[in-house]
Amino acid sequence: MIEYYFNLRFSYSECMDYYHGRFSSLQVVEDGGKTVRFSANHLRPFITSLGIRGRFRMLLTLENKFIRIERVA
Repeated sequence: MIEYYFNLRFSYSECMDYYHGRFSSLQVVEDGGKTVRFSANHLRPFITSLGIRGRFRMLLTLENKFIRIERVA
């Protein structure tokens, strides 16, 4: 299993652009400096009235197939 750790901080209005499909993917830089792109749909469970804030872990298979994203802090 491959793990990537990263921080996110989006306002509620920024989240709505992703939620409503104006943007289909999101690109982040994980702690090791690698750029990772994934579907914005994976963030929907984490949207609150404040937006998205926190530290996250993305899990992938060894073949780089998405498993899940978890909030870790």
